[in-house]
Amino acid sequence: MTQFQFNLNMDTLKESVMNSSIEPVMKSMIVLILNEYMEKERDDYLQVDHYERSDLRKDYRNGYYEREMMYQIGRVKLRVPRTRSGEFSPSVFEKYLRCDQSFVMSMLEMFVNGVSTRRVNKIVQELCGETVSKSFVSSLTKKLDPLVREWAERPLNTEYYPYVFVDAMYIKVREHHKVVSKAVYIATAINENHSREVLGLNVSHEESFEAWKAFFDQLKGRGLQSPKLVISDAHAGLRKAIQKEFIGTAWQRCTVHFKKNIIQSLPKNNIDEVKLDLKRIFQAINPKDARLFKDQFISKYAEHPKLEKAIVKLEEGFDDSIQFMNEPYHYHVFLRTTNSIERLNQEIRRREKVIRIFPNTQSAFRLIGAVLMDEADSMKKRQLIFKDSVDPLS
Repeated sequence: MTQFQFNLNMDTLKESVMNSSIEPVMKSMIVLILNEYMEKERDDYLQVDHYERSDLRKDYRNGYYEREMMYQIGRVKLRVPRTRSGEFSPSVFEKYLRCDQSFVMSMLEMFVNGVSTRRVNKIVQELCGETVSKSFVSSLTKKLDPLVREWAERPLNTEYYPYVFVDAMYIKVREHHKVVSKAVYIATAINENHSREVLGLNVSHEESFEAWKAFFDQLKGRGLQSPKLVISDAHAGLRKAIQKEFIGTAWQRCTVHFKKNIIQSLPKNNIDEVKLDLKRIFQAINPKDARLFKDQFISKYAEHPKLEKAIVKLEEGFDDSIQFMNEPYHYHVFLRTTNSIERLNQEIRRREKVIRIFPNTQSAFRLIGAVLMDEADSMKKRQLIFKDSVDPLS
């Protein structure tokens, strides 16, 4: 059998090959190089050559399996080496993002724990080879869990976060042979460099004052200082926890949620003008104007019997809904709602819907944490875009 000897930087070669736009006629050469590269990686991992006896041996060779991959040169079929324990993984396939790795992990755990479907089985085989063992799942877990945990517990005392957004979403988790609902708490922020950042997450049994307080205590334990403003919906337990844990912090009620809550109290027909007048209140550029528009709204519709409940709700929640107007004008569009964290929840939900039921709480924490890590990396690369950098009243 012909032996290949490479006297060049294999990492550089691998990167050049994987990013190449080479013509399809060269595919066979690319496959040869990648196969040989993976073979060398397995030898380095085992720390022994073929038929060599050594106390340094970490594992045993266990043949190969075929796997198709899509590169810039097109789809190629590789001969992937494997080991008996299944813990060896060629770096050729490390192009997956952390969230993709975590997604595969959740699928694998479903498969191993006997809750897979034919579709899950097919996905597992395509992504991970012919067979899946518990040792293989365990090896992937050991690689990914510390990364997510380290990120989730990183210190927050290196900078100040004046504006913090918090929200909760619900997922289904398999626990003690039952499927239960659990709340996922997420906090994001705008830092002093005008960039968004994901602060942290927690998975708990329910959305309550105690659970929110524990989440805030966790963030404070990592160094989070009391922000100027916390933006959220009007969950009673959440409001109470904000008031208790962040002394001197104002609470901004999401204007989108607040307006929807008021509109639900309106009659169904002939309310277009009412909606426009309501919207005008929250388009004000300072608290004084907002209060003026609110008083005009109440005066205009005070005698309308079907608007009584809506007016009561407006007066009760008005002050909490205009706190963002006390901040610099160019921040208003970013602070009035929880839309930014809602979009983040949608990205999590997009992957969670495929899994449907997490195998366990740790699997949920791993996947959601990995998705948030990747979203956080994207956030760091872009700053807020201020449409108007100067207060229009100045």
